[in-house]
Amino acid sequence: MIPESLLSLLERLCNAVAVSGDEGEVRQIVLEEVRPHADEVRVDALGNVLAIRHARSGDGLRVMLAAHMDEVGFMLVAEDGDGLYRFETAGSVDERYLVGKPVWVGKDHLPGVIGARPIHLTTPEERARKLSLESLRIDLGPGRKAELGSRATFATPFRRLGAAILAKSLDNRLGVATVIELLRNAPPHLELQAAFTVQEEIGLRGASVAAYALQPHLGIAVDSTPAHDLPVPEGRENLFYNTRLGAGPAIYRADAATLSDPRLVRFLEAVAQRHNIPYQIRQPGGGGTDAGAIQRTREGIPAVSVSVPGRYPHSPASLALLEDWENTLRLLQEALNELTAEVLETEKNS
Repeated sequence: MIPESLLSLLERLCNAVAVSGDEGEVRQIVLEEVRPHADEVRVDALGNVLAIRHARSGDGLRVMLAAHMDEVGFMLVAEDGDGLYRFETAGSVDERYLVGKPVWVGKDHLPGVIGARPIHLTTPEERARKLSLESLRIDLGPGRKAELGSRATFATPFRRLGAAILAKSLDNRLGVATVIELLRNAPPHLELQAAFTVQEEIGLRGASVAAYALQPHLGIAVDSTPAHDLPVPEGRENLFYNTRLGAGPAIYRADAATLSDPRLVRFLEAVAQRHNIPYQIRQPGGGGTDAGAIQRTREGIPAVSVSVPGRYPHSPASLALLEDWENTLRLLQEALNELTAEVLETEKNS
């Protein structure tokens, strides 16, 4: 079971506004949580939080766990007056989701709404076309103001839905909460390097800087990945499911940014099988995680991704199962407990 204290932490993280490039709200929570459990904590020039717990025994294998703090959202770029603001997206956001959605703007979480011309005042030809971002505005209400450059995100509070959880930013506050918990329970034989990264959603930027500084022997990106598992018409098969809810943590073999190190994939699968932890292989395709940046740092770093599956990412509300999160945490904890340098001494493609 996920303890209530960890659920409360996830709720705080999800309700924070931390769009790419302005991750300070989440960074402050992370710093409060990791300082009692790390030997070194620093914030680098880009804004990553790097928390290191040194090995107490063994050969000091350096293991980097990366979880990005940022979420997709918006930046106010121009004021039209009367509380109306033009905006750009930060990260990949589907414009079909936007009209009429409540938002939080800036550090004070000013409430607003994304507006467009109402359907009564549009022609059939206009309704047949996809709405352009240029035709939308964030409306704070007449007479209310925000600073240009302020970030905004969907105003969706964290909720429990029975066995599921719903929030605007499970991608990737699930990963952040998981890495905090793993740091609290760091195995004594490893140097655990927890990197809470910035600007993942706009190009894996923070992870590249963090991996260069930490020089790990291997890296694991802990993230959330799309569960494309909605029903399809009867008699057809969903060939593009990517991952499914209820099937456990998703181990990546490949995505658009990374070919995972096969030794790490085999190791994670073996750990899951030994401990009867359900898992799934994420289907190759689009998207990417911090592993893509870690892998290409310095002389190259063996890397893999492990993610909690979730529906509707990069939208006003995503949904995940508590059991998938619990099994992701179990897999990573058992893997760290068993991880030694011998994993990287095997033939890469054997």
